[in-house]
Amino acid sequence: MNWPWLKTRGTPLTPRQLERREQLSSAPALADRPLAEQRLVVLDLETSGLNMRRDVVLSIGAVVIERGAIDFAQQFERTLNRPGQKVGPSVLIHGIAPSVLETGSEPAEALLDFMAFVGDSPLLAFHAEFDRRMLRRALRHSLDYRLRHPFLDVAQLAPMLCPDVRPGKGTLDDWARHFRLQVSQRHHASADAMVTAEIALILFSRARRQGADSLTSLARRLETWRRRERGGLI
Repeated sequence: MNWPWLKTRGTPLTPRQLERREQLSSAPALADRPLAEQRLVVLDLETSGLNMRRDVVLSIGAVVIERGAIDFAQQFERTLNRPGQKVGPSVLIHGIAPSVLETGSEPAEALLDFMAFVGDSPLLAFHAEFDRRMLRRALRHSLDYRLRHPFLDVAQLAPMLCPDVRPGKGTLDDWARHFRLQVSQRHHASADAMVTAEIALILFSRARRQGADSLTSLARRLETWRRRERGGLI
């Protein structure tokens, strides 16, 4: 049978994949409900490097914050099929062997599964702009899908909500140590997403005490904080 396949910039999509793509949430918005009533997906990507135009996503890890806690029943982990991926320093530090990349999930399937997992939930990440741009690029290349989900950056929420604290260089490890979190594993997408989620819950508790008990209020405060950090406000 000849299928009317759609060619994307990557592998052609099958009719079933096209159907699944059409079912994905298109443009969710930040909600004004209390943080404890909001479902959030905390994301971490492992990539082949830090060049957002050239490097590719190797693996995706995510956990869910719902009802004010990490829901351990809702977790996502997937390594993408990247045959022939060059083994550079970034790949080695993540401990992803070439054999694992060669047997990983087909990128379009992995990304469809992930976006179905996300649904209409906002996304959190540490240094979110990098993850947002890498995920957006992967989705456009493999699915011809435009990512419009809102992201909040835990790396910026932390200093905004803890203005008197400057732990080290402000890395994920620095904030984890500051909050005395027990981190058993790092440089692994799922593990890093879990640490980010734990930090986010601590920050949400501080946000509520500071009168910011919704994503919209946090986003507004974050925009003001960013302008001040850039010297936009006197």
